[in-house]
Formats: sequence, C-alpha cells, structure tokens
Amino acid sequence: MTNVKLQGIRKQYGDGSEIIKGIDLEIQEGEFIVFVGPSGCGKSTLLRMIAGLEEISAGELYLGGQLANEIAPAKRGLAMVFQSYALYPHMSVFENMAFSLKMSGQNKSQIETAVNKAAAILQIEHLLQRKPKDLSGGQRQRVAIGRAIVRQPKLFLFDEPLSNLDASLRVQMRIELSRLHQELATTMIYVTHDQVEAMTLGDRIVVFNAGRIEQVGKPLELYEKPANLFVAGFLGAPKINLLSVVAESVADDEIVFQNLTGEFVQRSKVNFERKLQKGAGYTLGCRPEHVSLVDIDQGMKGVCQFVEHLGDSCIVYVGLKDGTAMSVKTQQLHRLPEKGQEVGLAFDSAHTHLFDEAGLRM
Repeated sequence: MTNVKLQGIRKQYGDGSEIIKGIDLEIQEGEFIVFVGPSGCGKSTLLRMIAGLEEISAGELYLGGQLANEIAPAKRGLAMVFQSYALYPHMSVFENMAFSLKMSGQNKSQIETAVNKAAAILQIEHLLQRKPKDLSGGQRQRVAIGRAIVRQPKLFLFDEPLSNLDASLRVQMRIELSRLHQELATTMIYVTHDQVEAMTLGDRIVVFNAGRIEQVGKPLELYEKPANLFVAGFLGAPKINLLSVVAESVADDEIVFQNLTGEFVQRSKVNFERKLQKGAGYTLGCRPEHVSLVDIDQGMKGVCQFVEHLGDSCIVYVGLKDGTAMSVKTQQLHRLPEKGQEVGLAFDSAHTHLFDEAGLRM
C-alpha cells in the first residue's frame, strides 16, 4: 500500500491551455478514492500524471512520502487498468497475465504462483488457456485487472474500466471491484464520469470541474451536503430539482420563500450559516425523493408532463408556470397523475438546499 499526496499540481500545454489548475489532495493508504466529473474536466489527465504518462507542469507529487515527479513510470510501483482491455490476441489468458512477470525475469514457478493466485481472486481459473477472442467483455476486463494484480503494485489506477460493458455487467463488476479492494487492501484511484459508480465504489469521492476540485468527501456527505450548485446537480439521478426563489420574509424563527411567479414555495426554520436578506434571490434545491405530489391548493402548481415507471417507484415529471422542469420520485403508484393533469408540489423542508447567487451552499 502507499499514500498519494498532490501539492499545487498543474498541467499546461504548449498552446497555453491549462487542463489541471492547481490540485491539492491527499489519498490515504488502502483508500478507494473515485475521481468523478464530466468529460474534459481533467480527471483522466490527473490520473495519467500520477502514473507518469503525462508530465507535471508545476507542483509536487508524492508516492509513499517520496517525491515522484522525476521517477520513471515503471519504477513508481503502480499498475494501471484502462478502458480498453489491450490484451494480446495471440496469447492465452495465462500468457497475457504472465507477460510482465516474464519480461521482469521471474522464473516459471514464481510466474505460475502469481498468475494462479490472481486468477483465483478474480474467479477466472477456468479461463487461463483461452484466447481473448473466446471471452466476454466482463471476462476480458477481469484478465486486464489480473494482469495488474500479478505485479503486486502498491497503487492501482483505474481509468473508466467499465465503460465498455453493458449495464448488467457494470453492476456485477462494481461488486467484484469492491470485493477486490477489500481482499487486496491496496490503495486504488478510480476515474469515471458515471456518478452511480462513484457513489457505490468510493470510500471518498473527488468531484472535478474544469480542472479544479469542487468538493471531496464521502458519498453520502456529498449527496446530502453538496458544497455548491455544480456538485448538487452532478450527483444524483434523476437530477436535483433547482428552483429560483426570493426570500419574501426573513425572521429569526422562520423564512418564507416564493418562486419568481409569486407562488408560496416553503417556510423554513433552518438556521443558515449566513444571514439571508429579505427580497434577495436564491436557488432552492430539493432531490426528487424529497418532493411530494399534493392537492393543488396545498403547494406550487404544475402540469404533469410524463410518468416514468421504474417498477417499485415512478418518476413524475412536472412543468411549472415559469417553465421550470421538476421531477418527483414517488412510491404511491395508485395515485399517479395523468399526462396534462394539474398537480401540486411540496418540498420536504428538512431536505432542501439553499444556494446563493454565486452558487455556494448557504
């Protein structure tokens, strides 16, 4: 195992464009940490910088307490698993997994022991004599992971390893990766744009946006207490409902919010970290599972646009008068509105989020 420390890490290309804009982060020994963010946010670039495949423009990278900026990739004690399996098609599974050990000069007995142990961990012992063309996508990805395990690295780097798999295989592989981390107890850094993978796999999540870190924390911490509008909107499916509101009245014991069409939205008795101003504009956020369908005279008015049936629950999509789109997750399957029907919406005041004009959590 090894810990990773990033201090002021930057990546700039010759044309002056800066992809990584000053990253400070500490990853503890044995931690499974997930880098998540939209395409182009810099998460894969940062992973490649840790691996030594991209040059660091500025800042310091420490691996196990040792400055690693100038250490060659092969000597960093890490293994990387890519989105592409990159298996040698003419070699068997055993030969693919054994290749790096063979190149490093290990003897036949050592190689067999290492490969068989990795195959047992990944439950692919019965596949060792097959060629890659005879394997499913999930099996090929296991082989790619096994190729990394046999090297006994101090640090695993995963760059969107499940994105080529279908939905059911992704779920299965997420479970297996979590089990693998528990069994190996090795530090793992995992890059994905899939927030479901991030929420289910990571001990902690690092949310990236445009080359910067927006927030770092445990999955539920980020979901329940997003630092800003970007994090709130990125994590969660369906997305969080965001509504422009005005603080119509501000008192010590109660704050009343209205939407931009003057409808009552919510009374709040929450003590905010900063004092709210009467008449000031804010963004109120509430996740679909914390919005309820109520009688028209009891909440904001909207029109049902579509109902998505998920089996154990439904997502009701509602359009408000001002054009804002809202979604409600409900398990009251016997009380679903019809398309075009007017409905009332109410927010659970204990689970709402308020953001200021700069998008920061209040």
